Amino acid sequence: MLRFKIDENLPTEAAALIQAAGHECHTVFDEGLAGTPDPVLSERCRAEGRVLLTLDLDFADIRSYPPDRFAGIVVFRPFEPDRECVLRLLSRVLPLLARDSPDGALYRRRGSGSDA
Repeated sequence: MLRFKIDENLPTEAAALIQAAGHECHTVFDEGLAGTPDPVLSERCRAEGRVLLTLDLDFADIRSYPPDRFAGIVVFRPFEPDRECVLRLLSRVLPLLARDSPDGALYRRRGSGSDA
């Protein structure tokens, strides 16, 4: 079982999708962290051992967020940044993360959700 934290720029329905796949998931909204600066959010994820799921390209900067310090960072880059596309992309990525541990890695996943 993986432990995730969903950034505020992802649909809240992503949490249910992750939990249905058998993983633990917290959202920044549930924890009152909406609007939290990136360095604070990243430190919280690191301290909790959670994989961060986000659309924020700032987290893809390995100088600011060295992947080996985190349980994993997944930056989604959907072709269409709408809710349905993001959820489809997440549903395609979850089995990959369960199979190949994201620990210490940065994943940048680009696509429509139907072409994983």
